[in-house]
Amino acid sequence: MRRSRRAVLAAGVAAWLAGCGESEPAAERAAVPASEPPVYAGRAVCAECHPDQVAAFEGSYHDLAMAVPAAATLEGDFDDARFDGAGGPARFHRADGRSRVGALGRDGEPVDREVAWAFGTAPLQQLLLPAPGGRLQAFGVAWDARPAEAGGQRWYALFPDARPGDPLHWTGYEQTANHQCLECHTTGYAKGYDAAADAYASRWSEEDVSCEACHGPASRHVAWAQSGARNPERGDGLVVSFAGPGRWVLAQGAPIAHRDGPGAPGRAEADVCARCHARRERYADDDRPDRPFLDAHRPALLEADLYYADGQPRAEVYVWGSFLQSRMAAAGVTCSDCHDPHSLRLRAEGNALCGGCHRPEVYDVPAHHHHAAGSEAARCATCHMPTTTFMGVDARREHAFRVPRPDRDAALGSPDVCTGCHTDRDPGWAAAAIEGWYGPERPHAFRFPEALASARASRPDAATRLVEVIGDPEEPAIARATAVRELGDRLDAGALAALEGALIDPDPIVRMAAAEAAEGLPPELALARLRPLLSDPQRAVRLAAARALAGVPPELWDGRDHARRAAALDEVRAAARRNADRPESHLGLALLELRLGRLEEARREAETALAIDPGSIPAAVNLADVLRAQERDDQGETVLRDALARAPESAELHHALGLLLVRQRRRDEAGSELARAAQLADDGRFTYAYGLLLVESGRDAEGLRTLEQALVQRPGDRRLLFTLATLHRDRGEREAAIRYGRRLVEAAPGDPGAAQFLASLELEGGSQ
Repeated sequence: MRRSRRAVLAAGVAAWLAGCGESEPAAERAAVPASEPPVYAGRAVCAECHPDQVAAFEGSYHDLAMAVPAAATLEGDFDDARFDGAGGPARFHRADGRSRVGALGRDGEPVDREVAWAFGTAPLQQLLLPAPGGRLQAFGVAWDARPAEAGGQRWYALFPDARPGDPLHWTGYEQTANHQCLECHTTGYAKGYDAAADAYASRWSEEDVSCEACHGPASRHVAWAQSGARNPERGDGLVVSFAGPGRWVLAQGAPIAHRDGPGAPGRAEADVCARCHARRERYADDDRPDRPFLDAHRPALLEADLYYADGQPRAEVYVWGSFLQSRMAAAGVTCSDCHDPHSLRLRAEGNALCGGCHRPEVYDVPAHHHHAAGSEAARCATCHMPTTTFMGVDARREHAFRVPRPDRDAALGSPDVCTGCHTDRDPGWAAAAIEGWYGPERPHAFRFPEALASARASRPDAATRLVEVIGDPEEPAIARATAVRELGDRLDAGALAALEGALIDPDPIVRMAAAEAAEGLPPELALARLRPLLSDPQRAVRLAAARALAGVPPELWDGRDHARRAAALDEVRAAARRNADRPESHLGLALLELRLGRLEEARREAETALAIDPGSIPAAVNLADVLRAQERDDQGETVLRDALARAPESAELHHALGLLLVRQRRRDEAGSELARAAQLADDGRFTYAYGLLLVESGRDAEGLRTLEQALVQRPGDRRLLFTLATLHRDRGEREAAIRYGRRLVEAAPGDPGAAQFLASLELEGGSQ
């Protein structure tokens, strides 16, 4: 491991921090009175009393998260190296002793920039280049730091298809490190974005993930340590002091250990790590590690674009979402049980780490893993922590510690760890082998994978499965939260009861998801159920409740609640302003203002989103929708056609334009657009809209065939089933109407309206 940057670059770091971080010297920071908020003291002060911890930290990945560029910190070849592959061209060179990068700028013209910072060290290192407005942009050609024999020691493109003007090009907003990266590569970060100036004044206290990133600003602790009159009853002043982990003890004859001694750090420690090891949105700069994770972040759930239905990662999700799915997390295992929190090294190597809690005589034997002892296949992590490669070269282990289920993976379309190694076999072979070893039963299996798969495919049993998961406290909270969100338009009586229970769930991630799902409730019911959440202790829950209640008319609120409603909306807007450099924040505000009936404000926000990212399809669609509400469809049509010129294969844009043309009674043009949307995407929503237009245009037979095709895509779609039943009824085709009515009841078992509709169809059919 390379020497600590502190030893090599102390003077350079001090110079950079003078312009970018906290400006007051450490000694002054340490003397802040206890009555004032704590401030950052710096690692040098920590080292005076904690030299062993700092020594372990130095050279760790946290220590090397961000570095001033110098010979001791830059891994890549700057000896006039050139990269001309996809994602280039780029030239890496030195001038006046400084490392520089030549590349194509935003307008496609060549630029040459000095390297401002380096991110990481292995298995790759990325460079930050300065840009106007205080921006630091992550360059899209990174250094592969792996050994040459492993394919490394080369420059390679992270986004080969990115071109100047694209959000993913190094000059685009998706590569602006001030938003995307710096909060997790620094300590004490504040983004400092000024929307009026479109500029950043970002600040941080230290340029890596240092002591106070996890323990919080330490000025009070330092003052306590230096006071000479330490009073244990008044505490040590440390913002976060992790509880002693106790011990994991393997009782006589027990196959798995239990924790003995003080309570586990558990969720509190995971919350600290989640700030960087979760896929999340941050909406506050007043975040500190002593506050709950959801007080300043909205974590991603097990969403379809991020996770397979069984919870395996589909995209970069940074471990936390996987770990929350594990039975180990539920049992109280936490990050520091396996990782030394200062060096980040594993506490033991190989199977010895797992053997501390899982009795080796039971698990680390061929009778359990059925592979040759000592082989790679016999390693616990090979089967229970498979890797997924991100950023081209970074193979990261999954942390759900799931039991291999090739039978389930085959049914759900998820990756199968067994055939990932046995590439000449199929999941059926693997499933048969596992059944032969362990028998046909799979005890302790979570139910959420089948529920999420059913919901994503809009199957008739989706609501029933989702409700079962939501009501089962043994299911992971992140899965239960995802199930709540998936309820969507399935809020019949049974689903509504599940939603109401989720709104008072002990876990804040479930309450947050429930508040988001409650947006579709009738106004009076939404107000009654969500009003208490406006005072929830965690900000993510309060924000979700405020957004969901935005459409409730002011006259339904009690007089004493108007101030709380205004405060909640102010909090939503403040969260969005923190991320005013992002189009999605302005889209969120546009939707909020639209629900509030503030159409001009909604239009301005949607236009701002589209200005930040002219290629954003959601921004174009939402702006057109706001213009529709303003009865300005002519302008909305221009917006959508301009967007289609950029993205002619977008089903969403063709669909939106088709609906606009339907409103203008331009049916032939609308039909072409809706047909194109249905052709481009295997999505029942688009096929449904096209089928309805065909029916309304007098092309009943063709329309019914199209609607039946939509039902193949979404077999449990209640609106579609009701439409088909109604159309067949009106055509006098009673048997077909009853058949679809029965499928509707199957898809909505808790909806009395569906049962009444079927009864009316059967009554009419019996009277013929």
